Amino acid sequence: MINTRQEIKKAGRVVIKVGTSTITHENGMLDLRRLSGLSRVICDLVNSGKQIILVSSGAIGVGLGKLGLDPSRPDDISKRQALASIGQCELMFIYDKLFGEYNHIVSQVLLTSDVFDNELMRTNAQNTFSQLLSLGIIPIVNENDTVATDELEGANIGDNDTLSAYVAKLTGSDILILITDTDGLYSSDPSRRPADRPADGDQSQAEPYIIHEVDEITPDIIKLAGEPQSSFGTGGMATKITAAKIAGDAGIPCAIVSGHDPNNLYRLIDGDEIGTFFCRKAK
Repeated sequence: MINTRQEIKKAGRVVIKVGTSTITHENGMLDLRRLSGLSRVICDLVNSGKQIILVSSGAIGVGLGKLGLDPSRPDDISKRQALASIGQCELMFIYDKLFGEYNHIVSQVLLTSDVFDNELMRTNAQNTFSQLLSLGIIPIVNENDTVATDELEGANIGDNDTLSAYVAKLTGSDILILITDTDGLYSSDPSRRPADRPADGDQSQAEPYIIHEVDEITPDIIKLAGEPQSSFGTGGMATKITAAKIAGDAGIPCAIVSGHDPNNLYRLIDGDEIGTFFCRKAK
C-alpha cells in the first residue's frame, strides 16, 4: 500500500460523501448551519481549482422531517421510496440555494447499480460527469431510491458509502473523503468505558484512540467497525471500511473525517493528521 496523505493537497478531483447524521438533526430536519458551512468550504475548494463531486445521503430523513412524521426509518420499502422522492427534492432545493450563494451551480445525478454494470451506461455516466466538471459544476449524487431498492433493502450497492467509492472509480478521482459523525476509526468502541469491554487482552482494556493511518484493511480492521448509529442512515463504520477497500484497490486513497466542523476538510486537504487515512494500492 502507498501512503499518499501528503499527496491529498495535490488532488485535482475529489469525491466527498456526506452522511445523513452529519446534515440532519435527530428529528430528521436539515441542520442548516452545518450544511451551510459544508457548502461554503466545498465552494472554496472549487474556487482553488479542485473538481468536487458530492455524494449526499439524507433524502429519507429529510422526507420524514418535511412531512412531520415520526423520526424513525420506516420498514415499508414503498414508503421509504416515497419519502426519498420527497426528501430528494427538498435536499436539492437547499443545496441549490446554498451553493448558489457562492456563485456555484449544482446538478443532480441519480444512479442505479446497472450504471456500473453496463458498459454503455457506464461510459455515458463518465461522459456526463466529465462535462459537468469541465463546466465547473458540482454534481450531487445519490442512489435513485424511487426506482431502485438496493440501498433501501441493503443489497447490491446498498449504501451511499459504497456508492461513493464506485463513483470515485467511475470518475477517476484522486481521493475519496467520507464525512461522518465520528472523528475516524477508533481502536475500540469509544462509547464504552474500559471496564465495560471484554477482558481479552490489553488492547480491549485500553482507552480508545483514533487510528490515523491504515496501511491495509485486514480482518482485525474490519472487526473494529460498529453498528450504524443513525435512525435514518443505512451505513456505519463497516460500510465506510468497505468503501475504503473498494477505492484503495482501485488506487484511490480514502479518508474518514468528522463533519461536526466543516473546516476539517481544509485540514485534511492541507495534509494534517486528522481523521483516518486509508492508503491506496499502486495503480
